Amino acid sequence: MNAAPKARTSRIAGWHIALLVVLGIVLLYAALIGLMLARQESALFFPVKLAPDFQFNKPDVIERQIEVPGATLSALHFRQPNAKGLIFFLHGNAGNLDIWLPGTDFYRHAGYDLFMIDYRGFGKSSGHIGSETELHADVLTAWHSIAGEYAGRPIVIYGRSLGSGLAVKLAAEVEAAQLILVSSYSSFVQLGQDHYPWIPAFATRYPMRADEWLAKVSEPIFMIHGALDPLVSVKHSQQLKALRPDAELLILPDAGHNDIHTFPAYTEALMVKLAGVKPNTKP
Repeated sequence: MNAAPKARTSRIAGWHIALLVVLGIVLLYAALIGLMLARQESALFFPVKLAPDFQFNKPDVIERQIEVPGATLSALHFRQPNAKGLIFFLHGNAGNLDIWLPGTDFYRHAGYDLFMIDYRGFGKSSGHIGSETELHADVLTAWHSIAGEYAGRPIVIYGRSLGSGLAVKLAAEVEAAQLILVSSYSSFVQLGQDHYPWIPAFATRYPMRADEWLAKVSEPIFMIHGALDPLVSVKHSQQLKALRPDAELLILPDAGHNDIHTFPAYTEALMVKLAGVKPNTKP
């Protein structure tokens, strides 16, 4: 006589346990998303600090400082006599200027000056990256700090990895002679889905929508990507190429992400491209 009530009680207890398990999973997932939102910078940026009195000791390279709201950016300016123009270089998400500028022989042979910045918290730059809007604003301030010195000469915007999206946004807002993208991504949203498909798009505080900014770029676009890149798949550059069929895309079949610059085809292609750059004639 008590079998039915006991069975019902057992089923209810089972549903309660299942509900608690589901609730626990939901809460754990929400906590992980909250942690991702709160600590996103530490997952995206890997700066290496330099002491304030660190000396770069690079021939013909001048150290400069750029004041931005709440911080001072460290910059390096390689100069040579009778330079054809300037390469405005935006580096990747790790290291610092001392790591990214091992030498200047390539730029010397190409006939270009070079200007590079460390983002907030990188190298000798103070502060820390707090938002995507702030990051773009810093890049634009750095551009305005040097562009006037090269009036009448071509300025090439170069972005590698993290710097590629920053370069696209900058090229959409200023007038330059050429946009060069190396190991570029279509967006951080897509990049996040590639590596962490369980993270929803809304949890990406740094969407970095290069795919959306590309339509506003008027400069000629040249892209280089390694076919074996495990971090940013070559499909990202292919997607950008599909959005801008007029862009050139060079795929290096044996190159990865961190070694792409070591391939002769990379330096040869850049040398040819830079030799053909003409000053921007737009006002």
